[in-house]
Amino acid sequence: MYIKKPLLLVIGILLCASVAAKLPAPSEEAKAKADEAKAKTAWTDKVASYQLCKAQDRVAAYYLKSKAAPTPTAATTGIPPCADPGPYVAAQVATKVGVADSLPLNKEPIKK
Repeated sequence: MYIKKPLLLVIGILLCASVAAKLPAPSEEAKAKADEAKAKTAWTDKVASYQLCKAQDRVAAYYLKSKAAPTPTAATTGIPPCADPGPYVAAQVATKVGVADSLPLNKEPIKK
């Protein structure tokens, strides 16, 4: 009976230590994939915002057409138009370019 409590305490400490272990740093490929996912999410948010803006414009146009709405005030005329984010463009992967050789192709020194 008295052995169970210390044993459970030791097991709990070992579990906490294993959970608190540090994860390895992500690889370059994983970082690129995460950046691509972040860019895609940002673009999706822009598209959703654009679609919401267009829907609000349609509702406002219907309201102005169907009801005897008051004339637009200065506060409502300063609203910018909806901005289309355009199609999604994936990020370009950077490629390493080597340094050009200092010698010409025939690899002989130039004589003056």
